[in-house]
Amino acid sequence: MNRHRDPNPFDEEEEVNPFSNGTAPASKSRLPPLASEPLGFGQKYDATVDIPLDTMSDSKEKVKELASWEADLKRREREIKRREDAIAKAGVPLDDKNWPPLFPIIHHDIANEIPVHAQRLQYLAFASWLGIVLCLAFNVIAVMVCWIRGGGVKIFFLAIIYALMGCPLSYVLWYRPLYRAMRTDSALNFSWFFLFYLLHVGFCIFAAIAPPIVFHGKSLTGILAAVDLFSGHVLVGIFYLVGFALFCLESLLSFWVLQKTYMYFRGHK
Repeated sequence: MNRHRDPNPFDEEEEVNPFSNGTAPASKSRLPPLASEPLGFGQKYDATVDIPLDTMSDSKEKVKELASWEADLKRREREIKRREDAIAKAGVPLDDKNWPPLFPIIHHDIANEIPVHAQRLQYLAFASWLGIVLCLAFNVIAVMVCWIRGGGVKIFFLAIIYALMGCPLSYVLWYRPLYRAMRTDSALNFSWFFLFYLLHVGFCIFAAIAPPIVFHGKSLTGILAAVDLFSGHVLVGIFYLVGFALFCLESLLSFWVLQKTYMYFRGHK
C-alpha cells in the first residue's frame, strides 16, 4: 500500500507566487476552479434577462401605420374639399339629385363625400331614415285596412298626413343636417341633428304605444290600438301588430344611431 504517498493534512500548503513564470506544476495549485455554470435564481448574481426587441419594433410599426393612415385620411379630405370648391367656382350645383336611381329626388353619395371612418355611421343613419319611411308607409296600409273594415275615413286621412309630412320633414330636419355635419364636421349641423332626432325618437316611441291622445283614434299602429282591434277584427289587429313591431325596431335603431353619433361627436370635439 502506498500510504507514504498520501499528503499530510498537517503540512503547510504550498504558496503560489503570482509573479512566477509559470514553471510550477499546475497540479500543485490550490486555487479553486471558477464555476463555469451560471448562477441560478436567488444567488448573488442572477443571470441577465434578454428582452426581445420584437414588441418594440411592432409598436413602432403600428405607430407608423396609424400616422400614415391619418395623413392619407387628411389628404382625402383636402382633396374632397378642393373638388367641392372647384365645382362651386365653376357654377355646377353640388347637390345634384341622384337618389333613388330610377327617380332621383335627393342628393346622396356617402361613398364619395363622407370620410371613410364615418361612412358606417352615416349608413346606419340612412337606414334609420329609411326605417321611418317604411313605418309611416306601412301605417297608411294598416289604417286603410282598418278604414275598410269600418274604422272611419278620418283615421285614413290622418295616416296619409303623417306619411306626407313625416318622410320629407325627417329628411330635412335631421338626416340632411347629419349628412352635412359628417361631410364638413360642422358643430352647428350636429346640434341641429341632435335636437330634431330626439323628437324623432320620441315620436317613434309614442307611435309604438299609440295612446288615445293627441293623435285621433287608431291612426297609428301601436300596441294599444292593436289590442283593442283584436277583439272584433283579428286581421286588422295583425296589421297593427306588424306596425307596432316596425315602430319598435325603428326606436331601437334610432337609439343606437343617437348613441353612436354622440360618441363620434364627442371624439371629434
